[in-house]
Amino acid sequence: MIMKKKNKTVFVMLSGGVDSSVTAGLLKDKGYNVTGVFMRNWRDDVGQGCPWYQDEKDARMVAEKLEIPFYTFNFEDSYKKKVFQEMLNEFAAGRTPNPDVLCNSKIKFKLFLEKALKLGADFVATGHYVRLKKTKDKLTLMKGIDEKKDQSYFLWQLKSWQLKYSLFPLGSLKKTEVRKIAKRLGLHTAEKPDSQGICFVGKLPFSEFIKTYLGEKPGTIVDMEGKKLGNHPGLHFFTIGQRRGLKLPGGPYYVIGKKLSANILVVAHITQEKDCCRKELVAGQANWLIEPKKVFSCQASVRYQQKPVAVRVFIEKRKVRVVFRKPQRSIAPGQSIVFYKKDVLIGGAIIET
Repeated sequence: MIMKKKNKTVFVMLSGGVDSSVTAGLLKDKGYNVTGVFMRNWRDDVGQGCPWYQDEKDARMVAEKLEIPFYTFNFEDSYKKKVFQEMLNEFAAGRTPNPDVLCNSKIKFKLFLEKALKLGADFVATGHYVRLKKTKDKLTLMKGIDEKKDQSYFLWQLKSWQLKYSLFPLGSLKKTEVRKIAKRLGLHTAEKPDSQGICFVGKLPFSEFIKTYLGEKPGTIVDMEGKKLGNHPGLHFFTIGQRRGLKLPGGPYYVIGKKLSANILVVAHITQEKDCCRKELVAGQANWLIEPKKVFSCQASVRYQQKPVAVRVFIEKRKVRVVFRKPQRSIAPGQSIVFYKKDVLIGGAIIET
């Protein structure tokens, strides 16, 4: 949704990529007073190649081309405390966190938004592929029309007050259209590849990156019957559903569980996959963008880019119990389960069991 209000000021989070570049260009064309801002969230040599310096340079070049003011906000300390350390704590506890969800709720739409408003912004804008619809003074967050790029999964922790000050110009566009617009605007980011993975990891394999911070804690790998198959370097190196890196003969095997107190990794053979699917889960720390009933039916995704599946949701005190119409695999504690009514984002929660 792009509200056509001239003389309104919007701070655009310029990441140095094509999506945020086009976001700034579209808003300027709509008559907004646009300011571009690069967020410096990470500066560390451990990842051997987090390209923040090149991204900042690209963002600055976009601002120059569009003839808009440009600033850099440094959130390194806050990011390490509120996102990175939280991620490490979750991995150490045997869970699989999603740093993108944390970054959106605690940095982009919290610290950045609050700072932008203090500096005189009326809105902030990002290159997220989501739609924001306003009906009868009510804001509804919806999936982007490009199914391959939809990023609503990462925004379930946002509150209504945050959405009130947010603009998402790319939600009604396909990625191919965005690149065409970038070329039309003469932006050098038009052909820049999309970023892959987590920035602070850089070129270092994720296992090596985690090892740098959490070390190793060797343990045993067993099958569904409890038979020892091998050893692992630490439970924090693995997530539910993972197949790569197990190095077990007679495979392929994949991870189905962790016994934290005994430091045991439980795996199943690929031929047993159907036997390991789960019918339900329990989640906590729920956030609802649309106030739900105590019991309701909808669709849900338990991982990014999973096609939503039919579920029955039971809100029980501070927990959410979810029953799947068809059993699901690779349900990882620490990850997000996000609820939808067709294209409308209802809310989400953190998977516990």
